[in-house]
Amino acid sequence: MGDKRAKSDLAIAKVASRQHGVVSAGQLYAAGLGRSAVAKRTRAGRLHRIHQGVYAVGHRAISRERRWMAAVLAAGGGPSRGGKPLERWGAAVSHRSAAELWGLLDSRDGPVDVSVPGDGGKRNRSGIRLHRSLTLLPAHVTLRAGIPVTTPTRTLSDLRRVVPEWELRRATRQAEVLGLPLGDEIEGDRTRSDLEGHFLRLCRSHRLPAPEVNVPIGRDLVDFLWRDRRFVVETDSYRYHRGRIAFQDDRDRDLRLRTAGYEVVRFSEKQIDEEPERVARALARALRVGADAGQGP
Repeated sequence: MGDKRAKSDLAIAKVASRQHGVVSAGQLYAAGLGRSAVAKRTRAGRLHRIHQGVYAVGHRAISRERRWMAAVLAAGGGPSRGGKPLERWGAAVSHRSAAELWGLLDSRDGPVDVSVPGDGGKRNRSGIRLHRSLTLLPAHVTLRAGIPVTTPTRTLSDLRRVVPEWELRRATRQAEVLGLPLGDEIEGDRTRSDLEGHFLRLCRSHRLPAPEVNVPIGRDLVDFLWRDRRFVVETDSYRYHRGRIAFQDDRDRDLRLRTAGYEVVRFSEKQIDEEPERVARALARALRVGADAGQGP
C-alpha cells in the first residue's frame, strides 16, 4: 500500500512540476488516486482546490503562472495526448491575460482571460473570463513557459477589442521591442473576431463587393474598407464598445477618418445578427452611391 501511495505521489509531483504546481482531477485519477483519495488529500492540505476539477499541489500560494495554468486546465478540461497546444489543452490564455504573459502589458488583478474554440459547451467559472471563438485555430496558440497562450499576433488582435487604443499601441510597441514574431498569423479572411466573421459572411451571401479586412488608415485600424469608394464599416460589439470612454474613442476615430475623406458607417452586433437583410440593403445603397459618385458626370 505504501509503495502504491509513493508511486502516486511521485507521478503527481512530476506532472505538477511541468504545470506550475497545478493538476487536473483527471491527472490525479491517472496517477492512481480515486475520488475518496483526492478528497482525503484535500482535507489534509496536500491538495488545494483552485477551480472545480483543478488543484494546487502542496501549498496555496498562487503565482501568476499558476493562475494562468489553472484557468487553462479548468476551461479546457485537462490535456489530451499529442496534437498542437490548442488541440492538446482545449483552451489558451488570451486577450489581456495573454498580453501580460507575453510581457506586453503590466499585470492586473482580476479574472484570467481564456479562449476556447467553438461557441458553446463551456460554462463560466469564478476567476475566469471565458471567450468562446469560432475563429480560434490551432495555428493561433503556442506555449510560453509551458502555458498554452495565443500567439503575439492573435493576442494583439484580441486585445484590440478589450483595451483602449493607447494601451493597444503600448502593447504593440512592446512586442516590437521584445522582438516577438508579428506576422500575419490570422489565416483565411483576416477577421479578428466572430462578429467580423459574421459581417463578412453577410457581404458574401448578399453578393456585395468584397471589402479589405482590418486595414490600417493612418493611426487607426479599420474593420472593413472599400478603398475605391473610400467607405469604411466598423462593427460594434456591445461588450467591448459600451461605456463613456469607449463611446468617445469610437467618435474620435470616426472624426479622424472623415477628416481624411472616408465615409464611416457603424453596425451593431444585434443589427448584423438579427437584421442582416436591412444591413445588406443599407450597404448596397451606400456602395452603389459611392460607385456612382466616383464615376462623375
